Amino acid sequence: MSSAEAEKSRHWYGFFLSLLTAFMWGVLPIALELLFAKLDVVTITWSRFVFSALLVFYILQRRRTLPKVREFTSRTGILLAVAVLALLGNFLLYLTGLDLLNPESTQILIQLAPFLLMAGSVMFYGERMRVVDVCGVILLIAGFVLFFNDRLGLLFDSFSDYTLGVICMLLAAVSWSIYGLLQKTLLRTMNSRQLTLVIYAGGSLALLFFSSPLAILELNLLQALVLLFCCINMVVGYGAFTEAMHVWQAAKVSAVIALAPVFTIICMHLAVTFWPGYFAATGLNLLSYLGAVLVVAGSM
Repeated sequence: MSSAEAEKSRHWYGFFLSLLTAFMWGVLPIALELLFAKLDVVTITWSRFVFSALLVFYILQRRRTLPKVREFTSRTGILLAVAVLALLGNFLLYLTGLDLLNPESTQILIQLAPFLLMAGSVMFYGERMRVVDVCGVILLIAGFVLFFNDRLGLLFDSFSDYTLGVICMLLAAVSWSIYGLLQKTLLRTMNSRQLTLVIYAGGSLALLFFSSPLAILELNLLQALVLLFCCINMVVGYGAFTEAMHVWQAAKVSAVIALAPVFTIICMHLAVTFWPGYFAATGLNLLSYLGAVLVVAGSM
């Protein structure tokens, strides 16, 4: 295979992984909505980290490619610790925001994360930011204003649960971008599966004493299946994201995963149509949909 063909193959591989990430992250908040009645934010996050850590450990053990933790330098150890805390912060803040808002709003707000990742890639990794990127930022901001056009009063008139949800989502975006930037550096010392194992194991241990594992036994069949899906979603979504960051430019990965809100809005409409007993329409107006389009376009 020539170098040009290899580069083209690498490009499409990175694109497919990024699109898979966008889809998995797009449907995730809809599934999580079904778990809040039984499980708290910490227990949901802990369950997903434990499941992911065990599965990735099994895969690496079979292939005899477990990370050699003892060979990590102190700098790598510090970066890993910060990455674990950043990803945990993202998960906990995201779930808290989702509990206070709705799936569409959370996915629109989290689109700040790819932009922050792109900006960080420009600052720390020397990736270029052109005029078109600045135009994207303007579209992103305009999209936010339009999407929340009928709820601006809730945001600024008083400190409501809605305001708290928005703040949580903005902080979740910041913590995710920190994780993404650290991941780019850590992938120089280990492969994507090894990194995810260390991150998942570290997160599992960090949340162990704050979670309520016995509450999982009280789930009904539907909720148990949804929790399993959320766990699998984490392995597939973050595994694809980590590998995409390894084989493709961070700015391009960020552009593709900006499609996540599109999947959320489509799947939410389907959920309300086919399962009205579990999901309720959020009543977005025309300007909100236009804002969503601008946010996705700006982020891409």
